[in-house]
Amino acid sequence: LLKSVLSPAQAIVVYTDKEVHGAVGSRVTLHCSFWSSEWVSDDISFTWRYQPEGGRDAISIFHYAKGQPYIDEVGTFKERIQWVGDPLWKDGSIVIHNLDYSDNGTFTCDVKNPPDIVGKTSQVTLYVFEKVPTRYGVVLGAVIGGVLGGVLLLLLLFYLIRYCWLRRQAALQRRLSAMEKGKLHKSVKDSSKRGRQTPVLYAMLDHSRSTKAASEKKTKGLGESRKDKK
Repeated sequence: LLKSVLSPAQAIVVYTDKEVHGAVGSRVTLHCSFWSSEWVSDDISFTWRYQPEGGRDAISIFHYAKGQPYIDEVGTFKERIQWVGDPLWKDGSIVIHNLDYSDNGTFTCDVKNPPDIVGKTSQVTLYVFEKVPTRYGVVLGAVIGGVLGGVLLLLLLFYLIRYCWLRRQAALQRRLSAMEKGKLHKSVKDSSKRGRQTPVLYAMLDHSRSTKAASEKKTKGLGESRKDKK
């Protein structure tokens, strides 16, 4: 998170991180940038000061002016500071190598861009650990990401179950419709078959009656013939 300090005249605005963490023996970058209403001047300057943790006085550890970096070669940061800034990009960052617990403290970045020379400085606090702890924001982000992932997984599972249930219901509906159509077709077919069989039955009954009548008539005729012979 960057913080800015705005002068009352709104001249130069300087930006640094609020705090940085580093492990013993590693390196850390102290970022410093600025905004100015003027173009970047050839006389632009960057100054870094360091105030030890619990100390009262700040000492100058780095200075950039006239296009040249001037590094403290006698103090606590001797041969451990590297200039990585670029004035054309409004960048005055430095790197501190081979960190030690004694490096804990506050670092101040001051920028002058003539004619913009009025502006407050910006500070960044360095914390050196044996092992850099996981930041609260990272942990919180991981927790939130896990919760969101779980919710998305549950939603996906819900829609998958619902999709399968709807497919099964549709299959059952099609099966029932097919069964109903089959029963209706069979009913119509049976009715048609019974309709064709009825005239046949009537014809058979009429034929049986005709045969019986003819037989009775023939028997009666034979009886009368025998009587006449007697």
